[in-house]
Parts: sequence; structure tokens; C-alpha cells
Amino acid sequence: MDKQVKLGLPKGSLQDSTFDLFRRAGFKIQLSARSYFPSLDDSELSAVMFRAQEMSRYVEDGVVDAGLTGKDWICENKSDVIEVCELIYSKATAQPAHWVLAVPNESPVQKIEDLQGKIIATELVNVTREYFARKNIDVKVEFSWGATEVKARLLDGIVEITETGSSLRANNLRIIDTLMTSTTRFIANRQAWQDDFKREKIEAIALLLQGAIEGREKVGLKLNLPSDKIDEIIKLLPAEKSPTINHLKDENFIALEVILEEDTARDLVPKLKKMGASGIFTYPLNQVIP
Repeated sequence: MDKQVKLGLPKGSLQDSTFDLFRRAGFKIQLSARSYFPSLDDSELSAVMFRAQEMSRYVEDGVVDAGLTGKDWICENKSDVIEVCELIYSKATAQPAHWVLAVPNESPVQKIEDLQGKIIATELVNVTREYFARKNIDVKVEFSWGATEVKARLLDGIVEITETGSSLRANNLRIIDTLMTSTTRFIANRQAWQDDFKREKIEAIALLLQGAIEGREKVGLKLNLPSDKIDEIIKLLPAEKSPTINHLKDENFIALEVILEEDTARDLVPKLKKMGASGIFTYPLNQVIP
């Protein structure tokens, strides 16, 4: 059999966004109904689906060579793995997820110390116990199998993950404190990392995935402009952006191309048009490799 890297992909809330990320990175990825083994158009890769909550354990144990999971679950499982890179994406937004301590709006609890001797429900048991231990607050932490927001009124409080806070607000809960902020990490097994072939392949995947993240909210902007307007127009561009400039057959005009954040391009286009730019168009980017 040809050399392969065994890749663990998250099943559940991160699944769709992960598949989209791999497609943007240039991979054709498909998953049949009820299957746990996605197909990739790369003979050097094989993939299997695991819950993000258990991924770091399987990577540490060598069941897979590398995988994607949240920093929260690496900490929760105390997994000894290589963190290859951070990938800031999640199920709903491009923002990090937050594990927060929350109580009902009507609760008398106003500060952490008010929870002394109380019961807290969460899926992130170990991290929560360590958090309260650091605060020298004695609480009972119980594992929650789901629907944790409901248990805030049955017990004394919850530790729950949120991206936007909308679910907490919908359940009339308020946040007392944030335990940790978590982003997705691409992790590798330590033994696999020592294998030259596997390490090179894992690093190549990381580069492509980071490029897909970088290109997610950026666009390419191309336009033609009068040569005598170049200095004026360049001043409109963000200071850190260096455009590509090409001279046209007509010496009175030049072509300019630059990569920008999508909202920046949106604001620039009308200004550029007023300054005499023509042939303006933007195009989406799958990847931006630094």
C-alpha cells in the first residue's frame, strides 16, 4: 500500500464548515449517507469521522495521524499532541467559541463566589473543575449529555459553549464569567510527526487550510486607471497592501491588482470610479498563501 496519512475529521457541529474549508483548500471531499469514511481525491490521504470531543484522544493514541478539533477538547482530555496550527473557524461564525459560566436571569448569583457549595452542569467537566479549584470555590460539577441550557434552572448554573450568545439570551441566561476561549486546531500524533513523509504531508495540509482561512473574507480587485492618478489611488489602499501594477499598451493607463478584505473593496470601488478608474471588477479567492 502507498504511504498514507490517516486524517480525523470532526463529525457534528463542525462537519459542514470543515468540509467547506477542505473544498476551499482544493480538495474534493465527499461523504456518503451514514458513512464515517469520507473520500478525498488524494491517494496519500485517508479520512475517518470522529466527534470533536474525542478527536484528541484518538490522535494521541495513533488511531489517526492528524485531526481537527477544538483547543477546548485538547485541554479537557489533557491530550499530548502536536498543535500544528490554529484554524479560526467554527460552526456558525469566523469567531472563536467561548465557554462561559451562566445562570438564569432571575438567579441571586451575581459573582463566582456565590456558587460556593452549588451544582454546575457542563460537558467540559475537567476544565470546569480546574477553573473552580483555581478560584478556591467548592462546587459539584456534573456531566451534561446535552440541553445544558435547560439545566441552569434545575441546578445552580451551567458552563456552556457559545459563539454569539444568542442561545443563552433565548433561554434568559446571563454570563457570570468566561472560562476559556477556544478555536479549532490542526493536531498531529507525536510519532507520526517524526515520520518525514507524514510530517511533510501534514504541514502541506496545514498550509492549504490556513490559505483557505486567509482567503475566506478577501477578494481580488482589478482595475485600469490613468497613469497620472496612480499615487492618488494608492493612497486610498490600506497601508499594508502592495498592489501589482502593469503598464498597458496605451501609456496613459496602467492596470492595478490587489488583494483586500471584502468590505474594504466594497467601500473603495465607488471612490475609485470617481477618480477615473475603469474596468473595475472583484473576484473571490479560495486561498491566500502568505
